[in-house]
Amino acid sequence: MTQQLSKTAGSDRFLRTPTDLGSDATRDIAAGLAGLLADVFTLYLKTKNFHWHMSGPNFRDYHLLLDDHGDQIFAMTDVIAERARKIGGTTIRSISDIAGRQRILDNNADYVDPQDMLAELHGDNKQLVAELRRVHELCDSYSDIATASLIEGWIDESERRSWFLYEICRA
Repeated sequence: MTQQLSKTAGSDRFLRTPTDLGSDATRDIAAGLAGLLADVFTLYLKTKNFHWHMSGPNFRDYHLLLDDHGDQIFAMTDVIAERARKIGGTTIRSISDIAGRQRILDNNADYVDPQDMLAELHGDNKQLVAELRRVHELCDSYSDIATASLIEGWIDESERRSWFLYEICRA
């Protein structure tokens, strides 16, 4: 029966959490958070990919840095998804859902030079900051202070990752 309900049009009404934000705010902010979550999962997997496939003379330092970055990025995922649910929305449900929403590009290359890995992750973290700012503006427009506050912390963390990667890549 549960499986049947999940396939019924409009069955997400069973998942609606009461909120004072209003239906437009719930719809728009939850959609914004779903996009962020897709980007965060994409950045997490790319960071781990580069962590696993790092090589070269700075292997240890870069390997450990990307492991730290991956942990920090992954820590965002549950908070983002649960925030969407707290405001009465839903969130991503699958890898194909992520693929349909992500704006950060995958990297499936067999080999990537370590400096190119770091430069790509620098750009991806900058892109994530831009997306975070966009959703923050959306939250501000609906007076969703709690989501905006969470996003501010993620912006700071993402800017720090971007800064570290930038400094490493400087010639």
